[in-house]
Amino acid sequence: MRYIIYGAGGIGCAIGGKLFHQGHDVVLIGRGEQVPTIQRRGLTLKTPTATLQLPIRAVAHPRELVFTPDDVVILTMKSQDTELALRDLQRAADNNIPVVCCQNGVDNERMAVRRFTRVYGMVVWMPTTFMEPGVVLHHASSTGGILDAGCFPTGVDPVITQVTADLRACDFSAKPDPNIMRWKYTKLLSNLRNALQAICGLDAAGGEVARAARQEALACYEAAGIPWVAEEEMRDRVQNEIHMGKIEGHARAGGSTWQSLMRGLPGVEVDYLNGEIVLLGKLHGVPTPYNAILQHVTNEMAKGGQRPGNLTPEQLQAMVSSNVSG
Repeated sequence: MRYIIYGAGGIGCAIGGKLFHQGHDVVLIGRGEQVPTIQRRGLTLKTPTATLQLPIRAVAHPRELVFTPDDVVILTMKSQDTELALRDLQRAADNNIPVVCCQNGVDNERMAVRRFTRVYGMVVWMPTTFMEPGVVLHHASSTGGILDAGCFPTGVDPVITQVTADLRACDFSAKPDPNIMRWKYTKLLSNLRNALQAICGLDAAGGEVARAARQEALACYEAAGIPWVAEEEMRDRVQNEIHMGKIEGHARAGGSTWQSLMRGLPGVEVDYLNGEIVLLGKLHGVPTPYNAILQHVTNEMAKGGQRPGNLTPEQLQAMVSSNVSG
């Protein structure tokens, strides 16, 4: 089995790097300076216990590869980049190639299944930082992260059973799960805070804004009949599996949306996180003012090239109150 990691950022390089280090055939597909940097000097993957220098293959586009029946594609780009990536993959590969959506949000699988016959969801709890071309920090100690996966929309098969087994051999917690979207909707609840962190900075407490955004999401799930994992079960799994470690010379950065703003990227994934809740609210008649303001402000910051920490949670609360009363 050859692993094609499509999206050579923090998550993709940590997964691909660990698989490669364990002897698997791995190719990274990336963009920007990441690809030529890895081609010149390899991927530098830093963990709390080691620094790996990995001569892993990297390309800039799927058309640079000759696909085989033994290939599995793992999508690890952010959701706003998935549609274009799938179009490029469709032109280069057979529509029966296994496509695993190892991404935040719940829309990637729906995008993929329009083009490919074998689509899988993979939940991702994995602390990584990608701020410098060719260098990825993987902050987890012991277990590298949670990467459960299953067929979309339900079920398991030999492919995803093998994928999760390979990931477990690389010190990830990865279980085949026939109801994987239940976990992905649960992870979405956690990711609603990404926008708050990006807007207000790393030290901002979530408070009422974070609580209200989550409650809006749960109301939408109830209205839509969407199952999710109880908070106690989720916390028990995540806290038991994932432990943060220190990487010498590197402080732990913020989450993926915070990193996107710090890098000055023109787009962020908020439309597929808080925006997913706004969409569900529109479809099922549930008000979502907190998620709407988090989505709007984060997008405006990205468009303006602003860095994290522009507003306080109290200012966000005032914006919501003004919009609701207006």
